Amino acid sequence: MKAFVDKDLCIGCELCTEICPDVFSMSDEGYAVAIEDEIDEYIETAEDARDQCPTEAISIDE
Repeated sequence: MKAFVDKDLCIGCELCTEICPDVFSMSDEGYAVAIEDEIDEYIETAEDARDQCPTEAISIDE
């Protein structure tokens, strides 16, 4: 599974980086980005970050 952040929806609130820093970080432009690797070992916290994202910018796909 992989995580993705829609940069058009992201508002840079950093909530996802607080919830799941192993998967999400902030870009130089101030928006969240997800690692490009598989996130299987972090799936629970990544899903929590997705569920709490105020703009629904995060998706997780197989």
